[in-house]
Amino acid sequence: MKILVANLGSTSFKYRLFDIDDTQASLLANGGFERVTDYTQCIESMLQGLSDDGHLDTGEDLDAVGFKTVLGKDLSGCVEANDRVLEALDGFKEVAPAHNPAYAEGIRCFSDKLPNVTRVALFETAFYQWVEPAAREYAIPKNWRDIGIRRYGFHGASHKFVAERSAELLGSEAIAKRARGLYVDGPTSYHGPPLRVISCHLGGSSSVTGIKNGVAMGTSMGFSPQSGLPQNNRVGDLDSMAIPYVSKILDIDIEEAERQLNKESGLLGLSGVGNDIRDISKAASGGSKEAQLAIDHLVESIRHWAGSFFFKMGGAEAIVFTAGIGENNTEVRSKVCAGLEELGLELDQEKNEKTRLGTEGVISAESSRIKVLVIPANEELVIAREVYRFMNTRQISLNN
Repeated sequence: MKILVANLGSTSFKYRLFDIDDTQASLLANGGFERVTDYTQCIESMLQGLSDDGHLDTGEDLDAVGFKTVLGKDLSGCVEANDRVLEALDGFKEVAPAHNPAYAEGIRCFSDKLPNVTRVALFETAFYQWVEPAAREYAIPKNWRDIGIRRYGFHGASHKFVAERSAELLGSEAIAKRARGLYVDGPTSYHGPPLRVISCHLGGSSSVTGIKNGVAMGTSMGFSPQSGLPQNNRVGDLDSMAIPYVSKILDIDIEEAERQLNKESGLLGLSGVGNDIRDISKAASGGSKEAQLAIDHLVESIRHWAGSFFFKMGGAEAIVFTAGIGENNTEVRSKVCAGLEELGLELDQEKNEKTRLGTEGVISAESSRIKVLVIPANEELVIAREVYRFMNTRQISLNN
């Protein structure tokens, strides 16, 4: 089955083409476009390139197109990307302004260009469907909760891949299988040894998720992707009273305050030198106190959330670093793991320094009870697998 995974940004379009069956998923091609102003033109260029390379005769050769949709009003899971999905994206476009409009436009473009190819949306919130109510609700009035204000969680595909792959690396195929089947079967029963994983997705946007036996227990991100850890230029957690106070003292309206929180905050706001951790680290090495503060604040926030899940799950067998910062920044990994020997975590500094640039590995010491893993992010593979399962399940349903 040939499945195209489309990753749509406000000004970018990236894709991966998989050939997938019950036993394996092979990556046939990948590519992308920057400074996008017309998704239809990108789709046409992509299809022409895939045809020229011999992967497709026409776009109709595709069995499905999968989308990593972020947040839908009253909708989650892995579902056909039809009008219901477009309405759900539109319903929360103000909450995820950098994500929802782009995906809605992209889905419409694929619908126009390839009307006979099934489109499937895997919402980033899907991995958190089974988080207990006490961990997903805010202490707000009922009428606020009734309109959908709660913790949703994001980076679901990335954390789900960590759930699967960490279980494989730590020798628990039963938990890996449980994690792989979540969106089809829900959390199936499990009675073996526990596997408690603290997953740290650290990149342009970051989040920490607690995973017990393959199932998410909670996450640092909440109602919107602007919450939790400091993002590259988004604030992360903030006391709600700060907004009306800033609006009054600085004489700016709510819209301008929101713009500054989304565009001028996070690592950018703290460091004053940029939103890329590489530039910030270079500035910190050069003596910039503001840049060092940005790094320290990120580490503090990671440790805060990792500690909360350690307590919630009663311990941990592993902590995992993934995504751009998690995979490549040895300083952040070292600082997150510092001083935890009494909890049973000891980092191997030599392994830590050698494991970067997208490589997978165990970077904890041999004597460390808690294993520290680096697992390269592979959200597209998760999406391809889930779209494949969706297509198979739908076909079985049609046959019956």
